[in-house]
Amino acid sequence: MESASETIARIFSDHNGSGVGSEIADASARYHALDRLTFKRPADTRRIAVANQKGGVGKTSTTVNLAAAFALAGMNVLVIDMDPQGNASTALGVSHNSGDPSVYDVLEGRAQISEVMQRCPDFPSLEVVPASIDLSGAELEVADMPNRNNLLRDALDQFLEQSPTHYDYVFVDCAPSLGLLVINAMCAVTEMLIPIQAEYYALEGLGQLINTIGLVQKHFNPQLLVSTMLVTMFDKRTLLSREVYQEVKTHYPSIVLDTTIPRTVKISEAPSFAQTVISYDPRGLGAISYREAAYEMNDRSAVVLETIASRRNEN
Repeated sequence: MESASETIARIFSDHNGSGVGSEIADASARYHALDRLTFKRPADTRRIAVANQKGGVGKTSTTVNLAAAFALAGMNVLVIDMDPQGNASTALGVSHNSGDPSVYDVLEGRAQISEVMQRCPDFPSLEVVPASIDLSGAELEVADMPNRNNLLRDALDQFLEQSPTHYDYVFVDCAPSLGLLVINAMCAVTEMLIPIQAEYYALEGLGQLINTIGLVQKHFNPQLLVSTMLVTMFDKRTLLSREVYQEVKTHYPSIVLDTTIPRTVKISEAPSFAQTVISYDPRGLGAISYREAAYEMNDRSAVVLETIASRRNEN
């Protein structure tokens, strides 16, 4: 008896194998392959900031969909929204109106992470520390504090130490800038994930971001590691997308994921329903690609954590 993907391929098959039929069959095969995969819990909590000072590269989409993919795979995940726009909070379906308890209260020392976090309604093992427009005033308000760069780190350290739940992954969604909030995020984590849009201009700002990360490593957080780069908004039909991917892969061969995230309407549409694409369109190419990226990241956990431990011992 033929499988569902073989049936779809036969019904929609075309002669050159490059049409709608082959895409549907491919997506179906990848979806079922994912269901057979098993994620291994990392030996230690992976603390990852998702950052790119260039806007519109899929930064927040990457944060929330990877977090959802890990939660779907049974991991315990915490997402901290450090962007005053609160887009990650929106996509994960949590309340983040002005005045609501949020990461702003954590940075100001009025509340602990455990007091402001909310559970994502779609994934029981995914917790969210929301952000609201109130956060936009935090940079000025904490600028004169002696420990202003480590406000988030201190709060996160305390939370992870006291929490009865062991978190496998912590994601921090950064604002598209290189200000104090982003510095706080970089000091609170041990890894950086950089989403890169498959367009020429995306490469121009990459050097500046890498330079900033280098300064943070030198002065504040020597164990910080750029562990992952993910090419987003990839269109396999265009030469430009393929060239951008190859350019990044050539320069950073060990950290660029083999998985790419396609440009799809569903990824952009999902947050308007207060959902990730993982729950909104689970069989679509966007959800499948993010789940594949999560698996690839999970598979690299041992190497990444060993590298971070080595850096920690050196310092």
